[in-house]
Amino acid sequence: MSTIHDNIAKVRTRIREAAQASGRDPHGVQLLAVSKTKPAAALRAAFAAGQRDFGENYLQEALAKQAELADLELTWHFIGPIQSNKTKPLAEHFAWVHSVDRLKIAERLSAQRPAELPPLNICLQVNVSLEPSKSGCSPAELPALAAAVAALPNLRLRGLMAIPEPTADVSAQRAAFARLHQLKDSLPLPLDTLSMGMSDDLEAAIAEGATWVRIGSALFGARDYPQTSSARDAR
Repeated sequence: MSTIHDNIAKVRTRIREAAQASGRDPHGVQLLAVSKTKPAAALRAAFAAGQRDFGENYLQEALAKQAELADLELTWHFIGPIQSNKTKPLAEHFAWVHSVDRLKIAERLSAQRPAELPPLNICLQVNVSLEPSKSGCSPAELPALAAAVAALPNLRLRGLMAIPEPTADVSAQRAAFARLHQLKDSLPLPLDTLSMGMSDDLEAAIAEGATWVRIGSALFGARDYPQTSSARDAR
């Protein structure tokens, strides 16, 4: 687990250097540790290294980790695709949901958010690369969706999220992230969040204004996906 400590230090250095190279305050970029498929022990090691925010893609897996790690003060983010029949536990057990892409999901999260909890932080996922297989609303759909979600009680619309089409071309990486930034700025809403950038493209994302970078493999190593469909079915 000492490797996780070292990896977090290395990623934080990458974030700091990327921010400084872009003339940004490194404190304006937060690290979201993507811990899907990783055991609770790995999250404990990351916590010991100072990490507090964790992103999960699979609901049942996340709930099990939350129970096992209840003694730690962690902030939980959901970043995976959302089925409408899974919104209640999301509303009850997470502080952030980065992957809202339709109004029905937002309405259910708003209605099911417990009154004793603060508003649920929401990012709208946008399919900036217009990939047919990828989740996210289209850029054309975004203004109406953002306006409707911003009006819901019990939610706080914070910004936008994207998972652009993978590429090793830095200029293409930056163009996709710049598009998301432009979309955020085009909305007449007080948004402060751009959730974009992963292990292989965080520098490009930070150069284009990322405020959360979602990092998994660079912290925890390659993911060990289950051979069955149980994890996918638990979303």
